[in-house]
This record gives sequence, C-alpha cells and structure tokens, in this order.
Amino acid sequence: MLAIIGGSGLAQLAGFEISRRHMARTPYGEPSAALSFGHLAGRPVVFLARHGDQHSIPPHQVNYRANLWALADARVLGVVAVAAVGSIRADLKPGDLVLPDQIIDYTWGRPSTFHEGPDAAVAHVDFTEPYDHALRRRLLAAAAAIGTRLGDAAVYAATQGPRLESAAEINRLERDGADVVGMTGMPEAALARELGLPYAAINVVANYAAGRSESGAGISLEAIHAVLAGSMQQVHALIERMLSDDE
Repeated sequence: MLAIIGGSGLAQLAGFEISRRHMARTPYGEPSAALSFGHLAGRPVVFLARHGDQHSIPPHQVNYRANLWALADARVLGVVAVAAVGSIRADLKPGDLVLPDQIIDYTWGRPSTFHEGPDAAVAHVDFTEPYDHALRRRLLAAAAAIGTRLGDAAVYAATQGPRLESAAEINRLERDGADVVGMTGMPEAALARELGLPYAAINVVANYAAGRSESGAGISLEAIHAVLAGSMQQVHALIERMLSDDE
C-alpha cells in the first residue's frame, strides 16, 4: 500500500475512493489530518493532507514526526510526497513537474529526528541519496507512459517559511547549488529515512522564485493558485498511472 502526502493544491485526490478515515495517535501527537484509506486506480492507497484538511497548518508548524510515524504504523510500503516549489533554474517554468534528487536543508527549530530524549540511543542514518531510486524510476516510467514531462533531477532547498524568500536569499540558494525552493521537504524526507520508508517527491513548479521572473515583478499568490489548479491534474494522472502499473 502506497502513501500519498498532499501539499498545497492537493488537499484531496481526484478519483480516490475512500473506504475509511482514521485519526492516528502517535508518541509525537496527532498528524496533520486523519489518514484516508481507500483505492485509486484499483490499488490501495493512504492519503494524508500535509497542511490539514482545511490547509490551515503552515510549513514550520506541520507535525512531520506524527505524520510519518502514522504512515509507518499503517504499514505503508512507500511514500510519494507532492509539494509546490519556486523555480530558481531558468528552464523550470511554472506548471512544470520535477523529481528532486537532492536536498539542502535551511530549516531550523523543527523536530527533525525520532532518535532523541533521555532514553534514546544516538543514531545516524545515511542520507547520501535522500530519495528512493525505485520510487523515482516508477514515477519517471509512468510519466513517459502518459506523455507527461517530468524533470528527473533537481536540488531542493528547504527553507523555513512561512514567508517567501528575498531575492538575495534566492541568489544565495543558487550559489549553493539549489534548483527549486520549498518549505516542506525537510524534515519529512529524513524522518521517512529514519523509519525505513521509501520516499520520493513530486515537485510542482508554482512560480519563479523571488527575483527570477522575466518581468522582475514580485510573486503573485493568485497566479500561484491558478498554476497549481492546472498542474495538479497532471499530478493526479501521474500517480494513477504509477499505481495502475504496479501489478
């Protein structure tokens, strides 16, 4: 059974036949929303809205530990996370989809490990390759099968939020090697690794990052919402094809 974590623009899955909802209890509190169990493309799926059912939880206040713990406790075999990003790289345009293959973490103050506390042993996980190769291959194959353009590499910069970045900050991220910027990729990916959950992300380019638009204008939240509304149809089709290929 696959888990889908929906971000901005993906509070629910089109065509998802929900059989039950369950509000999990975890050692780390409650997850962002109830887990929705059901079927998509005839395959069992668990869906979780990262920001809550009403999109009311900002990125820095998401209970990432509870979210990932609840999914692991539901015995999912992998996690596909969907998130909106800003584009730093000129060839990634609003509406494009890309699979990040690396992460740089700029967040701070977020509970970021399960291995802490007076009785916990020190533990380190290998994070050389943050995203699961098999899940990424399945997503790329699904995109090719339905003719959806899906970028196969990008460095994701995870920033604290909830504000958007300054133009100078984006320049710094570019110098560091980042291609896209978002606010929810960490500690989500690292927590999945700690739990042994295969994890991959679909990034939806919602806008050019600060200072990167051709017009030089600021970022329009209305334009972001419009882009996400259209792009999420591609995300739905991509996930459905991936699941239908999973025989």
